[in-house]
Amino acid sequence: MSKKRIAIIGAGGIINSHIKAIHTNIDRVELVGISDINEERVQEVCNAFDIPHGYTDNHKMLNELQPDLVHIISPPATHKDLIIASLEAGAWVFCEKPLCRSLADFDAITEAENRTGRYVSTVFQWRFGSAGKHMKKLIQDDVFGKPMVLSCNTWWYRTQQYYDAPWRGTYEKEFGGPTMTLGIHLTDFMLWMMDDWAEVSAMIGTLDHDIQVEDISMAHIRFENDARASIINSALSPRQETYLRMDFQKATIELKAMYRYTNENWTFSTHPDLKDPEIKAQWDALDVDFMGSHDQQLSEILDAMDNNTRPPVSGDEARRIIDFNASLYKSAFTKTHIKRGSITPDDPFYFSNNGAPEMMEQA
Repeated sequence: MSKKRIAIIGAGGIINSHIKAIHTNIDRVELVGISDINEERVQEVCNAFDIPHGYTDNHKMLNELQPDLVHIISPPATHKDLIIASLEAGAWVFCEKPLCRSLADFDAITEAENRTGRYVSTVFQWRFGSAGKHMKKLIQDDVFGKPMVLSCNTWWYRTQQYYDAPWRGTYEKEFGGPTMTLGIHLTDFMLWMMDDWAEVSAMIGTLDHDIQVEDISMAHIRFENDARASIINSALSPRQETYLRMDFQKATIELKAMYRYTNENWTFSTHPDLKDPEIKAQWDALDVDFMGSHDQQLSEILDAMDNNTRPPVSGDEARRIIDFNASLYKSAFTKTHIKRGSITPDDPFYFSNNGAPEMMEQA
């Protein structure tokens, strides 16, 4: 089978993760080009990674190189138009989070997928680690009993200088604060492992940055299976940690990490009255250890391309987090509980996470 031709749009800080993923899968792909508005940066990246073609015009690159797969790592506000342009050029897309501004943008991307027969996968590499996959299977098999209480906390720290970048700190360009850009990984990871969420109640605030968006959000969730969860997304926490705790009827599972995890970041606990050797044995049965990474997600996207099937983190599996975060913001702005699926095209929050009327007009 011939190698898939990959092009990259964007040359920002995350590019190293994408280059590594490509090199890890080099027996299946070839990197043919990169495009960025900064010509000097394009040349620097081409020289560093032996990329044969560099562009400052995305559309010219797509037309001339005809890639099979496009990695989009440019600022969030550019994603939707670049995704649709890539699909229309005949390519599949692997796009950094947040995928797009709103449910309206997501549905426009879906229409383009349906029209072109190509697919888009969002970068949510936490789903692809060995321990995460193992955990999801054990939940599906009801090994731990019913999920009861969950805590999903992204305690990170970002300076004012970080938010002074021209594409950060506004709903128009970054789509939100840590809810959309920092905690979105862990929130997506938790929602992926659980049954559908039912409703959310949230508060947001801007406590210590000169920005339009929040630097803290806190939410409570009820799931369809009646489990409850709390979420904290913070850009205010000097001692940084990414923490997920899941309390089931028979066990507590915890994940403590920062930007990525391996098996050693997970712990299993139970109460003395609940000790069951069989449950612990099933938890300990995990005999592989690989990180949730761009490498692993790209490998599974390539598998889907070979089989012409929808890739992981695509379609409804990608829409879930867009719908959830839109609902979280709507709850915070309107001070009401928001039910899953209740944001429809006649709702301003369908177009923007702050419900801005002008975004409805632009759509």
